[in-house]
Amino acid sequence: MAHDTVTARHSLWAQDLDGFPPAGDGHFDVVVIGGGITGVTTALRLKEAGVSVAVVEAGHVGGGVSGNNTAKVTALQSTVYSTIADKHGLSAAADYAAASAAGVAEVARRAVDCDLRRAPAYTFALSPDELPTVDHEALTASRAGLPVDRDRGEGMGVPFEVFGAVRLDDQLALHPVKYVTGLARRIPGDGSAVYAHSRVTRVDEGSPCRVVTATGTLTADRVVVATHYPFLDRGLYFSRLEPNRSYCVAVRLKSGAPPTGMAISAGSPSWSLSAYGELLIVCGRSHTTGDAPGDPYGELEAFARRHWDVESVTHRWSAQDPSAYDKLPMIGSYTPGSSRLYVATGFMKWGLSTGTFAAMILSDLVLGRDNPWAERFSPHRMSWGSLPSLVSINARAATSFVGDRLKTSDTRSVRDVPVGTARVVGDTGVYRDEAGDVHAVSLRCTHLGCRVRFNDAERTWDCPCHGSRFDVDGEVLEGPATKPLERRDRPE
Repeated sequence: MAHDTVTARHSLWAQDLDGFPPAGDGHFDVVVIGGGITGVTTALRLKEAGVSVAVVEAGHVGGGVSGNNTAKVTALQSTVYSTIADKHGLSAAADYAAASAAGVAEVARRAVDCDLRRAPAYTFALSPDELPTVDHEALTASRAGLPVDRDRGEGMGVPFEVFGAVRLDDQLALHPVKYVTGLARRIPGDGSAVYAHSRVTRVDEGSPCRVVTATGTLTADRVVVATHYPFLDRGLYFSRLEPNRSYCVAVRLKSGAPPTGMAISAGSPSWSLSAYGELLIVCGRSHTTGDAPGDPYGELEAFARRHWDVESVTHRWSAQDPSAYDKLPMIGSYTPGSSRLYVATGFMKWGLSTGTFAAMILSDLVLGRDNPWAERFSPHRMSWGSLPSLVSINARAATSFVGDRLKTSDTRSVRDVPVGTARVVGDTGVYRDEAGDVHAVSLRCTHLGCRVRFNDAERTWDCPCHGSRFDVDGEVLEGPATKPLERRDRPE
């Protein structure tokens, strides 16, 4: 079980660094929706090409998934190359490797004042049973063009036995919020702007396009949707993506040192390890959004205490990442034939490198330039071999949609809801906070009407169908939903 030593229940990288105003009315050549690494990098590249551009972010710039990750920027990504090669062939893995390496190089080129350091990345075997997986990944990554080496993980700097590893040198670790906000500060001026705290509620694709927020309406010749999970239902991205949540803790050590390399184990469950200064970072415990998370923070802390001399857990946080049904990112025009609306999604938990090469592709497409990877990652490809995965994703959503509606109340009265917990009372979700106050909301997700479920680890209402998330008062935390859950009067 977790020790009650957490001093900050938010990301290690969380800082209010943006200082950008809310959106008003205005016209730009391009509006980029989303102030994370993909949106900001896309916008900066477009501005550098002489395009007037506006970034519109619902919260803090860099405060979404880009500010709630592992801070690893690497082209070696767990077992992604064997996964891609097994589904699409070696040429697809080679394209992904080249694009990922280019993304890492782009971050290194642009990084200023973001605590950048270079370190090797490892995929390692925590047990002998994981060795075949590591061997397969090492061989596939090498054949895909990555300059990887096979070793025993001697350079990882961990206090436990490693049974084998594949290593990629000269990868990056950084402070992601400092990096993203540093890029964003280079955008305003000369007809370009960055807006924060401006959730987009509607996009009308036309001539010009209209981007509607609560504080103003922007028009543009083209619009890029870089919200990590596409919030516009056109294109049916929600039917081709599966959202997953993962968790992290930052740990201060009494003695010893955190890892010198960035590492992730090859088995299931996987354990992701890195460091920031003197802090150890442990991440993992992934699950499909809407499933019961158990005690992910406690399990991560227990892993850290099992192997290190832990003084305290200083931070804990989580992030949500969508994966496409065929395990390749989707980058390109939002719908087939569209020349005004673009999208990037499906980064499979590696958004710092993948989001950066997505920005490279998007900016080339908007500018009418050729890009060597655009066709490979087009959202409109058809991966016939992955159709069973597509069917499975949608069958799961359909099962949740129907099955959850047949469930009965957890309790008959709000008086039976313990402090710090949530229960279903009739058709209402009820959460009682530590002060005893009751928060009541409709269980009907405002995206497509699935019934949300409570995430005890984070005290949120999560949609098991398409990954929308809401706080205890129903406010949107993550899309595709754009409207809050309906608040309810306190039930009896």
